[in-house]
Amino acid sequence: MKKVFVVLLILLFWATLTDARTVQKKKVPAQKKVSTSKINTEKEEPYKSYIVVESSTGKVLEGENIRAKRPPASVTKLMLAYVVLDKVAKGEINLTDKVTTSKDASKIGGSQVYLKEGEVFTLEEMMKAILVASGNDAAYAVAEHVAGSKDEFVRLMNEKAKSLGMTDSEFHSPHGLPPSAGKEEDISTCNDLVILARELLKYPKLLEWTSIKSEGFRDNKFIMNNHNKLLMKMPNLADGMKTGYYRETGFNVVATAKKGDLRFIVVVMGSPSAKIRDNVAMEKFKRAFSQYKILNVVKKGEIIDRDIILADGKYRKIKGVANVDFVYPVMNDKKGTVKKEIAIPEKISGEIKEGQKLGELVIKFENEQIGKVDIVSPTYVPKANLFTRLIRKMGFNL
Repeated sequence: MKKVFVVLLILLFWATLTDARTVQKKKVPAQKKVSTSKINTEKEEPYKSYIVVESSTGKVLEGENIRAKRPPASVTKLMLAYVVLDKVAKGEINLTDKVTTSKDASKIGGSQVYLKEGEVFTLEEMMKAILVASGNDAAYAVAEHVAGSKDEFVRLMNEKAKSLGMTDSEFHSPHGLPPSAGKEEDISTCNDLVILARELLKYPKLLEWTSIKSEGFRDNKFIMNNHNKLLMKMPNLADGMKTGYYRETGFNVVATAKKGDLRFIVVVMGSPSAKIRDNVAMEKFKRAFSQYKILNVVKKGEIIDRDIILADGKYRKIKGVANVDFVYPVMNDKKGTVKKEIAIPEKISGEIKEGQKLGELVIKFENEQIGKVDIVSPTYVPKANLFTRLIRKMGFNL
């Protein structure tokens, strides 16, 4: 009987020990699962900074960390493009100029069109290689051609950036590659890159180049495919600008899209993948196009319906006109909050020249001033003769 009792005790102890081990095994995976979830959440941070701007006015619609300084990577090539296009516009260089590849240019790595030392292409062909294929070798070759050396061209880039008010940007290369040991990296911000993008939109060539999806190079022996996949993901909307990436800074993009009268610029910096970066940009464009419309507040030549007395003029009074158009992006439900206030003197002395400023039209949105438009004379008004002016001073309305 004692033997049976001992056996039962041993079996009971073994069963208890087995249950305890089973419970421990169930708890450990649960803890690991929670830890893995936290790691994944950190990895899926969609961006480090972004901004959405209406292009014609520069109005910031939304953004986060817009002045955070980050390496733009190959987006740096937009600054190269600005220097080149500015010089072309001034007649200092031509797009038909021949650019010869130097030994140094041929050795540049990363994205490239595999230029060989001594190879010659026109400046326009090189610019397409830079902005479509993101060719670092082409960027180096163009920098040397335009300024004589890479360092002198970088100096021009920083000079132009400063003149545009890009106060948080500093460039150290024409291409945006990660710096070698002991060298400094290129730095910019979402805010500064929007300033640059708005300036570049003044040059039609920039969109012509950056909207190319695919094109042959070197007699079609090398096919250049645009790194900006928003061109394909947002057909008939996205039409240009530039992407950039290297491991330490993540995926960046300066993109622009147009629908009707509306054009927006979106900058996204520091995304963990190209797909996430593009999804963020597309979501921002979609929201902007759905929520905003361009309001034509003032049209150039529009008559301002208030008389100005001309003390000495041949005509007794005149109505001025707006000298420029004024448009403003507003949310669909807020267009009634844009107001115009006329600021003109009761009378003006002397002759009136055509185009002479007579006053101002002050534009307000939600009671805050957003702009001004000059009110000018639509015609020349000579002085009245001496007799007429004397009679007027006596109080007669002639």
